[in-house]
Amino acid sequence: MDPSVCTVCRTPVGPDAARLGGRVFCARHYAKAIGSRRAFWIATGAAIAGLLLFVVAVNLLVNATGLKLTGWPLTLAGVVLALIPAGLWLIVFYAQDRLEPEPKGYILGMFALGALLALTIAIPVTRDLLPLPAIAGLGSGRDIVIALAHAILIVGFVQEFLKYAAVRYTIFRNVEFDERVDGIIYGAAAGLGFATAINVQWIIAGGGALLGQAALRATVTALAQASFSGVTGYFLGRAKFERMGKGWLPLGLCLAALLNGCVTFLLGEVSTSGLSFTPFRGLILAAGVALITFGVLLVLLRRANAAVLAQAKGGA
Repeated sequence: MDPSVCTVCRTPVGPDAARLGGRVFCARHYAKAIGSRRAFWIATGAAIAGLLLFVVAVNLLVNATGLKLTGWPLTLAGVVLALIPAGLWLIVFYAQDRLEPEPKGYILGMFALGALLALTIAIPVTRDLLPLPAIAGLGSGRDIVIALAHAILIVGFVQEFLKYAAVRYTIFRNVEFDERVDGIIYGAAAGLGFATAINVQWIIAGGGALLGQAALRATVTALAQASFSGVTGYFLGRAKFERMGKGWLPLGLCLAALLNGCVTFLLGEVSTSGLSFTPFRGLILAAGVALITFGVLLVLLRRANAAVLAQAKGGA
């Protein structure tokens, strides 16, 4: 870290420049780091409002026109419907990096790497190489156990390991990965790239008949994939800067895979009288799991930032 330039904007600063947690700031960015969080809440609220408007607008359009697409228009629609929620959730996560925003190029690179790994490895492996065994419509307890086990042990572990690897074997050793919360931010970026590829594939596989569900499902999937890889990112961040033991990273991966598998199961077209699941109810339950995980990550991020600020004030 260069002590002669601002951590955020790289503007040259003098030897008396303000510092937080070892970071050097120009006057403008120091005031922003310790100042009111009003701008943060406005940005976060605007992004979430945009997500709600996106879901409502797409459903109104589909219901009013009976829109059904095929061929390249369907592919284009899939890309658009997948990118909009991913982009808005990326804004929300990026806004949490209050003290030292990560380079946008690195964030976008992690997003692209996540999408690439999903397209070239995760989707072919879970869909073609290790698909869900043929079962009789999830009508029995045994069928449900098989589907849930597949979702966790195959889909969950494959997806979460690849997102973990995207961070662990690229940015993890970079000088820009210089605080614990960076793992969450980079993990979320990889997860959102993953979600984009998964959502495009799901929309195209539906043959244009599922556009009404696509906006809500894409929004939930993006949040879920980002949050779960944010969990492994949190474990990575602590592992880099603390002595956490050999079982720490496997524990984080297992936790993320478990959450991923549960949401994958809930997002499936499940219909069983025993559990009274429907696709819409499964979507709502999946959204609940994703939101709870996201909320926990927000608490961890805010505590980390608050600790740095408190330390700076105590040393002032």
